[in-house]
Amino acid sequence: GADTEGKVRQLCHKAIHPAPSLIHEELLNYDQYRPIPSVAAVCVYPKLVPTALKILKDSSLHIAAVATAFPSGQLPLREKVQEVRKAIQAGADEIDMVIPRGAFLEGKYQKVFDEVAATKEACGDQAHLKVILETGELGSYDNVRLASNISMEAGADFIKTSTGKISPAATLPV
Repeated sequence: GADTEGKVRQLCHKAIHPAPSLIHEELLNYDQYRPIPSVAAVCVYPKLVPTALKILKDSSLHIAAVATAFPSGQLPLREKVQEVRKAIQAGADEIDMVIPRGAFLEGKYQKVFDEVAATKEACGDQAHLKVILETGELGSYDNVRLASNISMEAGADFIKTSTGKISPAATLPV
C-alpha cells in the first residue's frame, strides 16, 4: 500500500540483479562461479505496471499485477475485470487475484468459480492467471483442497497459498 514509483524502480533493478553485493572477485573461483540469476517476475499494483515496464522492457522478466482489489477482493466483479484489463493494457503479462474468501466460506462455490473464470477470460491469451487462495483464512485442509480444485477447474494457470498479508500465511502443511 505504500509503494511508490521509486520503490518499484528499485525493486525492478534488484529483480534483474538480485545479489550484486555477493560478487567479490578476490573470493571467486571462476571455474565454479555461477552468477545468481534474475527472478522470473516482478509483482506490482496495477497502477505501477507502467513504471515496472519502463525498467524491465529490455529484460526477460515478466510483470505481474495484483489485480481484482488485492488483497481483500472486496469489489464488484465488473470492477475487478476492468482492473485486470487495464493492467494487461499497461503491460502486465501475469495477473494475480485472490479468491473471494467470504463467498467461499459461505459455501458460494459457484461465485468463486465464476470470478476466477471471468478473470481468466479477461486475461485472454495476453496474461497468465495466478489465483491466491489465502489459505490462512480457509480454516481446513479440505477447504484448501476444494478452493484449489475450484480455481484450477475455473482456469487458473497457477495457484498460490497466500498473499503474505495475513497470519498465518503459507504454512508447510498447506
